[in-house]
Amino acid sequence: MENEKNEIFGCFVSQPTDSRWSQEKLDFIMKQGEEFRGYIWGRRGISELLKKLDRSNYGKDLELVLFQFYVKPIPELLTCLKEIEAYRKKERAIGIPIIINDENFFSKTERGRYDFLGEIILAKMNLLAEVVKRRKLDTNMSLLVSDLKKIIQEFGSEH
Repeated sequence: MENEKNEIFGCFVSQPTDSRWSQEKLDFIMKQGEEFRGYIWGRRGISELLKKLDRSNYGKDLELVLFQFYVKPIPELLTCLKEIEAYRKKERAIGIPIIINDENFFSKTERGRYDFLGEIILAKMNLLAEVVKRRKLDTNMSLLVSDLKKIIQEFGSEH
């Protein structure tokens, strides 16, 4: 998972399905997944803003923080997900799962959806800071969080 670019943040979206679902339910959930992807990679998605943060500004030990968005995960997957994954020393990377469901995202207004994404990403930085501290990683978390807050404000102000 080598990060050829200099971005410290990346985004991944997973949308599990269940073979027991009706075609109608499957179509509805796939439509929701497509809608969610617009908030990440669309014209006004957060991914483009996150690319502004260059990993070389924050230290040597963390090359990629991957926000792993799970859209309406099936219960079996929920039991396997951790709040934050283990630091992968060889890759200098860490994954941060974020659950997307009706309650925290799809039932909200557009403004509420953007607010939720900004808030959850910032909240996950506390978990990342704990890992950085515990593993004694060369990563300037205060600068990273400060810069991320500016990006989140930009993300929120566009909507």
